Amino acid sequence: MPSARALTLDDACVEAVDLARTAAERAAGAATVGDHVGVVPEDTRVATHYFDCTAPGYPGWRWAVTVVRASRARLVTVNEACLVPGDDSLVAPRWVPWAERIQPGDVAPGVLMPTADADPRLEPGFTGGDHARDEDPAEWSQTRAVVAELGLGRERVLSQYGRDEAADRWIDGDGGPHNQMTKQAPGVCQECAYFVRLSGSLGREFGVCTNEYSQADASVVSVDHGCGAHSDVAEPQSGVDLPRPVWDTISIDQTLFD
Repeated sequence: MPSARALTLDDACVEAVDLARTAAERAAGAATVGDHVGVVPEDTRVATHYFDCTAPGYPGWRWAVTVVRASRARLVTVNEACLVPGDDSLVAPRWVPWAERIQPGDVAPGVLMPTADADPRLEPGFTGGDHARDEDPAEWSQTRAVVAELGLGRERVLSQYGRDEAADRWIDGDGGPHNQMTKQAPGVCQECAYFVRLSGSLGREFGVCTNEYSQADASVVSVDHGCGAHSDVAEPQSGVDLPRPVWDTISIDQTLFD
């Protein structure tokens, strides 16, 4: 196909404005075909005429009618006619697959989110290694069914990749150390009585807050996270401390028992 720089408009195709308009009106009706707004070359002896679309709800759209003239032929024929958006047209957003649209927190009550067998965050929960399913897919499926039926443990558990991914996400989140709450806290979570560590390798860096007055209550927090509800914050003393009474026995010649 010729390059865009080498393309030139064919005179016969350029002059076929009435032919292009008739094709657009037959496709959509005369009431929706507006003024002719231009013609561009598509290939050798091939050009597209554009007409404004006057249909309600389609501002900025244009009717595009492509015409062509065969080699050594005099007559121009219509190739196709369609409605295309302009630069300022209202168009639907680009379609995104569901797997890419789903965002953290989107799983609401009643919503099911299936987990793929190849999810790198998980690994087999039974003896056989991380790549047990790669040996024989049929045997892998049967083994999973037996494990589930006999109650030999969870079919899949969190992999090292899954743990590392969760740790990075939690550190960067609100329960990590990089936030204004921690900067103004009187102490860190690992020194707080309300901090309960997680089990396993994640427990070296994370735990759960159990203080109902903290914003992090029932949430995962890092050991170096902090808030103002730290257990070591002392309750302020109210009132004024009065000195011990002193009795003047020199200038006043009397006692309490007089």
